[in-house]
Amino acid sequence: MSVSWVIKSHDPLLNGPRYDWATPGFSKAGETLFLRIVDATGLASISLQFSTMADEDSHLSLPTNPALSPSPSHFYPFATSPDVIRSHEKDAFLTSSLVHQSQGIVRALRGARFAHTYSDSIKHTTELLYFSLTTALGNRTLGEEYCDLVQLEDDTLQLPSIGRRVGYILSSILVPWTLQRLLPALRHRIRNKLERNVAREQLRAAQQAGLLNKPRLSAPVKKPFFTKLRVQQYLLEHLDSITSVSPIYALSIATFYFTGSYYHLSKRIWRLRYIFTKKIDDNEQRIGYEVLGVLLVLQIAVQGFLHARKLATIPDEEENSEGESSSGAVLASIQNPSAIPLLPASMPLYDLEENPGAVSWIPEGQQRKCTLCLEMFKDPSVTTCGHVFCWMCVRDWVREKPECPLCRQEVLLSKVLPLRG
Repeated sequence: MSVSWVIKSHDPLLNGPRYDWATPGFSKAGETLFLRIVDATGLASISLQFSTMADEDSHLSLPTNPALSPSPSHFYPFATSPDVIRSHEKDAFLTSSLVHQSQGIVRALRGARFAHTYSDSIKHTTELLYFSLTTALGNRTLGEEYCDLVQLEDDTLQLPSIGRRVGYILSSILVPWTLQRLLPALRHRIRNKLERNVAREQLRAAQQAGLLNKPRLSAPVKKPFFTKLRVQQYLLEHLDSITSVSPIYALSIATFYFTGSYYHLSKRIWRLRYIFTKKIDDNEQRIGYEVLGVLLVLQIAVQGFLHARKLATIPDEEENSEGESSSGAVLASIQNPSAIPLLPASMPLYDLEENPGAVSWIPEGQQRKCTLCLEMFKDPSVTTCGHVFCWMCVRDWVREKPECPLCRQEVLLSKVLPLRG
């Protein structure tokens, strides 16, 4: 007799029904029938063994031996680091292309000045729409489809829930965008407070040491390493790196190179991993980027060692400077001399609105206004084609699109020169 079945099952990875065809072949009464069921993808197979009898009392009996044994190819392996990076680069290329097209649409509708002013908003909004139409809806991104990857929850090995998908999108796009807008103001407030505290502590230390009243004749007394002044000076000098998430990203990337688990910090927080759904040959080897992980760890270790050694030499430098200084001549400082003001990078050196006499050779009137922000020049800078803009305006513009805003001639940021009067 010839028997065949069509078995319908549900595939959680493809999120839909799957029809598998099984044909056991021919058998007679009293013989053993072997059945092998292979799914449509060819990755999973189940072997069954039946004993057939006469038609009047025929029945199917499962042997004591494991008759139901899934093939080892049934289990999808976790994706390696090259697959994950390739998928990320593909999505990054597609999103950058979409951002460029979105900026072109906004520039055509609202003008170049509006598109330049809200370039960051356009970029993040486009990325948010891209991942909302793919990841948030439970679909794979184009990069994941290109690399045959499927995203799963690491703890349950199920497709990600809507909460995790939305949380991943918000933490990977909106949270960095918010920090980018809030951190400069926060750093400015902390820096001003630290500068006042450092100046107050320096004055108090000088008064206690007698540097302001009489010459110092006695030998310098060795101070403890961790003092309030030194801690505040260290925080003031390294404020940007302390309030940055770059070290956390570096550690996360180094861990990814070793394990291949989480490329994004947001995926590590929400525990989202990839599996590789393409059939792998037996002789095909899956390689990783462990060598890059070793190099990155060595770089972090060397930088940490150099930083610690630099901190260890600070007390000796302070003692030497105090011993060589005369009465009231020099106040000890750690790295930055107190005479040099720590100005924020956003403060212009030449502001033609506050100081009309600056760069006096620029004619009065509209020629002293930037065509991008329509305000008086702040640190006027000239491009290779001869047009003048504010330094911040032309810098942001050239970073997004390396061309002159007026004549569209190619401009490199390294070729933009600030003007001085």
